[in-house]
Amino acid sequence: MKNTKKQNLPQKICVVCHRPFTWRKKWEAVWDDVKYCSDRCRTNRQAERASTD
Repeated sequence: MKNTKKQNLPQKICVVCHRPFTWRKKWEAVWDDVKYCSDRCRTNRQAERASTD
């Protein structure tokens, strides 16, 4: 991802809040496994599952 402009970074949709989020350098090695846009969404994932059942 060297020399990539910010508008050209890959994006994903958060499975909890359904908002798009952009690739971050700290996720470089685990980008394929990233599902949540933030720690807040990651900790609230149980609440999201309970509301869909």
